Amino acid sequence: MPPPEPCAMQPADLIISARWTIPVEPEGQVLDDHALVVRDGRIVDLLPTAQATQRYAAVALVRRPNHVLLPGLVNAHTHSPMTLFRGFADDMPLDAWLGQHIWPAEARWVDAGFVRDGAELAMLEMLRGGTTCFNDMYFYPDVVARAVDASGLRACIGMIVLEHPTVWAQNAEEYLRKGLAVRDQFRGHPRISMVFAPHAPYTVADSSFRQIQLLANELDTQIQMHVHETADELAESERRFSRRPLQRLDELGLLTPLLAAVHMTQLVAEEITLLRERGVSVVHCPESNLKLASGFCPVAELASAGINIALGTDGAASNNDLDMFGEMRSCALLAKGVAQRADVVPAAAVLSMATLNGARALGLDDRIGSLLAGKEADVICVDLSAAATQPVYDPVSHLVYAASRDQVSDVWVAGRQLLADGRPLLAESALILARAEAWRARLSATPESVADD
Repeated sequence: MPPPEPCAMQPADLIISARWTIPVEPEGQVLDDHALVVRDGRIVDLLPTAQATQRYAAVALVRRPNHVLLPGLVNAHTHSPMTLFRGFADDMPLDAWLGQHIWPAEARWVDAGFVRDGAELAMLEMLRGGTTCFNDMYFYPDVVARAVDASGLRACIGMIVLEHPTVWAQNAEEYLRKGLAVRDQFRGHPRISMVFAPHAPYTVADSSFRQIQLLANELDTQIQMHVHETADELAESERRFSRRPLQRLDELGLLTPLLAAVHMTQLVAEEITLLRERGVSVVHCPESNLKLASGFCPVAELASAGINIALGTDGAASNNDLDMFGEMRSCALLAKGVAQRADVVPAAAVLSMATLNGARALGLDDRIGSLLAGKEADVICVDLSAAATQPVYDPVSHLVYAASRDQVSDVWVAGRQLLADGRPLLAESALILARAEAWRARLSATPESVADD
């Protein structure tokens, strides 16, 4: 009797084999010597490397014998063009930082060129640090979206709303109109989505919030907003509205699973319960909050309540980097210090915050954030062979407590490689850095004009 015909190998575009693979779902799982199989930009399979090479015929096979393979990091809140204000006005509280320095500088300098150059610098930094998706809240969202399109990265772009005039719009009605036009322009883009981005309760009126709430529900679109960032914000809300911001937002119908509330350093127990009941996500920006002395987000209590917690860097003007590895470490250590318990917010939970939870806060968890079959192949490799990450007992622990963004070797977004052995493949690094230096020279040449605006 003749032997059975061998099964035909299945086609694939890419196989990535690594020493360790962390799929994030289930949380904390580490797979030894596994391979990720990618076809048409999506994950097809995750299985032992020996089986993968027998079952799939791939166009490209990438072997990373000293590396961790994991989902790309999700920076759930930033202001990417503000990289050009990095180090511009340090060591001052939020109100003085904004009112006396950042807002006047923005009024003088921000235009479409500034936004393009700052966003490109931010994306180069994030790419080299393993961030594959970011949420952006800034002026000229159309310019940021075009930069994202060219970069190969993934982004969730905010349709910013304020009551006062800026370089982008004159009033809330114009902000919304222009933001929705950008949304229409990029509708259906495979890597760009849009969210409503009212700046904060103290800069947006009830009437605007009602309109945003109606539009968000009608369009099934996420909302992201700075909320409960400082004690001064709460005091002002009590004075103007006779209620705390979260109560006001709840009365306006904004506290729903569509909302991602950023910062949240000022919370009481009843508000944590309210967030859980309403299904609101919290975006924690630990290093920005520390630098501006805004307060401490009660991460351990939020996690214990089952609230979805994501991580963000905030802008480079208040951080001063866009380093998600730094945010993971700061998040874990700060949470333990605030709770005075070493066992709260473990490394695996923090890694979920920087990946799947961030995707969930942006409404993208069905597409990215973990290594499940069917999801888009936004993945990174981190080299753990450096002295600082040897020996390796627990790769998850090393990613949060020991590794640096400089150890990111490879990045793919939707199966397309954007970083190979630490080298950007699409970004014009020299041009981006030259433009950043040109902006530094311009802003440094006339500091008095900024202060006078």
